[in-house]
Amino acid sequence: MIRFYNGKVLTMDSEIRPQDTEVWVDADKISFVGKPTAEQLSQTTFDRQIDLHGDVLMPGLKNAHTHSPMTFLRSFADDMPLQDWLTKQIFPMEAKLTEQRVYELTKLAILEYLTSGCTAAFDMYFFRDGYVKACVEAGFRSVMCGAVTGDESSLEKLEEDFAKYNSTGSPLISFMLGLHAEYTCSKELIGGVGQLAKKYKAPVAMHSSETEREVAECIGRYDMTPTQLFDSLGVYDFGGAAFHCVHLTDEDMQILKMRNVSAVHCPASNLKLASGIAEIVKMQKYGINIALGTDGPASNNALDMFREMYLMTALQKGVNKDAAACSPQSVLKAATVGGARAMQLSDCDVIAVGKQADLVVLDLNKPNMQPVNNIVSNIVYSADKTNVRLTMCAGKVLYEDGKFNVPWDTDEVYATANEIITEMKSE
Repeated sequence: MIRFYNGKVLTMDSEIRPQDTEVWVDADKISFVGKPTAEQLSQTTFDRQIDLHGDVLMPGLKNAHTHSPMTFLRSFADDMPLQDWLTKQIFPMEAKLTEQRVYELTKLAILEYLTSGCTAAFDMYFFRDGYVKACVEAGFRSVMCGAVTGDESSLEKLEEDFAKYNSTGSPLISFMLGLHAEYTCSKELIGGVGQLAKKYKAPVAMHSSETEREVAECIGRYDMTPTQLFDSLGVYDFGGAAFHCVHLTDEDMQILKMRNVSAVHCPASNLKLASGIAEIVKMQKYGINIALGTDGPASNNALDMFREMYLMTALQKGVNKDAAACSPQSVLKAATVGGARAMQLSDCDVIAVGKQADLVVLDLNKPNMQPVNNIVSNIVYSADKTNVRLTMCAGKVLYEDGKFNVPWDTDEVYATANEIITEMKSE
């Protein structure tokens, strides 16, 4: 049993404001939230008691869209538009990946997630056995999604992966049906994914409406936007998640709301690739669940959820010419609860008894967080990764005070990542 006390708690379960309560963790679950009596304290044996010293405890951040193993391409192909970036630089290098390389590269991403207070990643990539091995070794939570491309011959593998990765035996790992994007899939493949969604009554995730070119070419092919096409083929019948959603029509937004599809916002990547700025305020008015992601380290180039939170609100204020647009409360909700909903992690969304103990402690006793006029505003507008004091996943402290509690030597992780990219450049 671990006791967190003497701090502020953001439960994120209703009104988003700090509370003077304690949180107790038993194994991988939250067992108590509140103010204990003297009798409760005397009758409870704790393995560890963590004095927060006035710091804030909150649900871990959820990176709701990423390609973790792409750490090897960080700063490799910068300053290019999306389609050229993908076809001329990224795809050729990805063809050189192996299971072992993905395993090693995922380690680096997990270390970065932990320093960012991130307790779960929604990952779209391949060589998944290597990815899963790294996550399970570290004790890090991940939801993977399919990334099929081409024609309907990919459907069999997608269905196999759905069964395989939802029965790994690890509660940290799950898998969602998914396709890469409209522009990399035949209509028959997209329709087949819709049939799988119907068969399993399961949500589906994909890249969608990231660029103007993507939307225009889809309309040219099918006289429909990507969102409308997916909906017409049954892909959204059981909800899901759409990554990016930069260029949506009003009808697209109505479909996302009606079908319970989360819009996963990736502001840094969308800016860096010059894809545009998603209309988050408008989506919020439609009542669409908004989640937040970094996208991969090849296009961002960081896996830093604090930067995403700041960009989410600052960009919306700028494009809407409204300083009150996209409140810090809505941003923090997107980065925690919204991400959990997009990832179908209903037991990892808030701090409440019975929920998973996926938690983060943020240090308020630093210059950038003082004075404490408004904790939520400080987190969104002022905080950065240096304020992450502790990251806990499934009740296990994986990062604390700058040190990792993972079964790897960090210097070796860094060295191996550099060796891999050096080898790949010469192949």
